[in-house]
Amino acid sequence: MSFQRRRYPYYNRLRRLLPLVFAVSLSLLVLFAFLSFLAPHPGDSDRLPPRLRHTSINIGGGSDSIKSAAFRVPRDGGRSDRDVWRSRNAEFFYGCSNASTKFPNSKAVTRNDRYLAIATSGGLNQQRTGIVDAVVAARILNATLVVPKLDQKSYWKDASDFSHIFDVDWFVSFLSDDVRVIKQLPQKGGRPWSPSRMRVPRKCNERCYINRVLPVLHKRHAVQLNKFDYRLSNKLSDELQKLRCRVNYHALKFTDPILKMGNELVRRMRLRSKHFIALHLRFEPDMLAFSGCYYGGGDKERRELAAIRRRWKTLHINNPEKQRRQGRCPLTPEEVGLMLRALGYGSDVHIYVASGEVYGGEESLAPLKALFPHFYSKDTIATKEELEPFASYSSRMAALDFLVCDESDVFVTNNNGNMAKILAGRRRYFGHKPTVRPNAKKLYRLFLNKENTTWEEFTSRVRSFQRGFMGEPKEVRAGRGEFHENPSTCICEDTEAKAKAQIESRKLGKKNKSTNKDTAAAVVTVPNDGQSEEDEPDWSEPDYEEEQSDLQDRGLYNGTSLDYDDPSTSDEPELEEMLSD
Repeated sequence: MSFQRRRYPYYNRLRRLLPLVFAVSLSLLVLFAFLSFLAPHPGDSDRLPPRLRHTSINIGGGSDSIKSAAFRVPRDGGRSDRDVWRSRNAEFFYGCSNASTKFPNSKAVTRNDRYLAIATSGGLNQQRTGIVDAVVAARILNATLVVPKLDQKSYWKDASDFSHIFDVDWFVSFLSDDVRVIKQLPQKGGRPWSPSRMRVPRKCNERCYINRVLPVLHKRHAVQLNKFDYRLSNKLSDELQKLRCRVNYHALKFTDPILKMGNELVRRMRLRSKHFIALHLRFEPDMLAFSGCYYGGGDKERRELAAIRRRWKTLHINNPEKQRRQGRCPLTPEEVGLMLRALGYGSDVHIYVASGEVYGGEESLAPLKALFPHFYSKDTIATKEELEPFASYSSRMAALDFLVCDESDVFVTNNNGNMAKILAGRRRYFGHKPTVRPNAKKLYRLFLNKENTTWEEFTSRVRSFQRGFMGEPKEVRAGRGEFHENPSTCICEDTEAKAKAQIESRKLGKKNKSTNKDTAAAVVTVPNDGQSEEDEPDWSEPDYEEEQSDLQDRGLYNGTSLDYDDPSTSDEPELEEMLSD
């Protein structure tokens, strides 16, 4: 009995404690669940590359360095086997686009009863390709070209017309021997003439224009081609390709106010430094949304970019990891900075950034600014009052950036969009000024594993991967890619000067060898193998003939098409517009 009396109080106390223990345990379980819900998913930060979770990098050491364990980034560009401000052998190549004697004057071939009007599409540089190709299309059709209409309705909502951006009088007069150009259609019966509207397929060649557009011109005498961007094949006769170059590199000249402001921006950059880099960062929210890439920003990033993607009903949802492996994702600002340092550009280099709103704002830009503190844009080197005449017009602001990028010593592009292509081709035509395009396919893996390597190894691999992506002569095979990017027909080689220079180099080499036998170090010149097809992202579209052949093979094309515009066609911007500027 005494044992039972002692045991009952113990069990009574235990019974009273059990609810308290249960309540405390349940509270802890709820707390842990709540904390787990708030914590980022491991897939947002660990499984995928930490693209926007900036890794710590050590710049040069010292009290002002950013802490790091092993990956030490120097402040200078290190030793380089090349002049980082010029392309090898650039002096032996030059632009050549004059018409031959076999190319008749426009007065001899233009028919007085044929008028071709063009409505361009997209941003400034996409529209520029349409204007260039419109001149060639008019020549193919032996028609008079009406000064092209610019796109005022799509994504950018820019009300500028042709004469606000380009010198229209210069355009008309320069092309007078090639194509007759007028500013507006003549009246018909005392009334404004309304042309027949139609479209042509992408990459339409000469035969395509003759078969599709010419019959309508014969019947209606005035035709307007709508959504006119990339509607002309890359594969044309040499004479027509040279005409393309004359339009792009000579006939299209910005208006005096744009030229004056653009040249002033260049002058101010030159006052700061003898050389400077222009960087087309292209890390805006719309570009990232279009690319379908993921940068480690978690659900917030996914929600924000998904909202932007809804503007394009036809935009496919891509696998972000696959996009990155294929080289279709822009580098982050930090990655661009690391690539430039590895290529030999030190922290004293001045950078002009052509960019809109950067995704992630100053947080995204901070690592790039730490690597290159001399960091400028048109907004920092010009006053608000100076930019006011241009600020409300996206195309005019883009034109200012275009001029600075064109005049820069080195141009760096972060995507393969229209501005990048046009500037790459222009810089090749005017002396092969260095144009750096990241070999994103190869650099992706390198950036992913950079913390496990030394800076010396990282630098060596970046320089190896970038061979063929630096804008040097003959690094891209003739006929490959968009003609606006690689105008090979319009680039000539001064073989005599090159041969003479090689003879002088051999003589100098023999002299040095005879006088410095014991001390001379052997220097091995690595030949430029050009771009590897495996490294290049596939941005191309099939030409008209290839496209029709493919459709016929699949039984989807019977030789007819709906050429005329459907008035119910949506104004939804085409996908290529997002790669414009």
